[in-house]
Amino acid sequence: MFSNVQPRQAAAQLLNFGLILSTAFMMWKGLSVITDSPSPIVVVLSGSMEPAFQRGDLLFLTNRNILQETDVGEIVVYNVKDKDIPIVHRIVRKFGSGAGAKFLTKGDNNVADDTELFPPGKAFLDRTDMIGSVVGYIPFVGYVTIMLSEHPWLKTVMLAIMGLVVVLQRE
Repeated sequence: MFSNVQPRQAAAQLLNFGLILSTAFMMWKGLSVITDSPSPIVVVLSGSMEPAFQRGDLLFLTNRNILQETDVGEIVVYNVKDKDIPIVHRIVRKFGSGAGAKFLTKGDNNVADDTELFPPGKAFLDRTDMIGSVVGYIPFVGYVTIMLSEHPWLKTVMLAIMGLVVVLQRE
């Protein structure tokens, strides 16, 4: 099976695979710079924002300058310290204005606000806690990410398939 693969062809295929990975990384970093967000694209992982967003929706974010106003009703994504998963919720209350503003968030489908999610002793979010504001979405496209995180063996299968495609590809 592999006897027909010349060393030069194998090297070219390996370089093509590396080019694909580096291009994807550069696109991600480019989006990060353009949107001023460390994570310009996120996937909704729970049903806490239904009916606005469903589990598996792919969200596009932008992180406006800290000095620009963030208003009640805006859907934001924020990180809580010691938790790896960003949270997508709506701002329901705002205290103050400008860089010193404080925010209270809540999922549309949740009964209570997010104070239980915040670190101990913290009752509100600062603008600096926010990764970005939602500016658009594509429904259900993120289900691939959910499936890969819920079934780790799928990652191995996908990588094996990608590797086989690279090896078996003829130019």
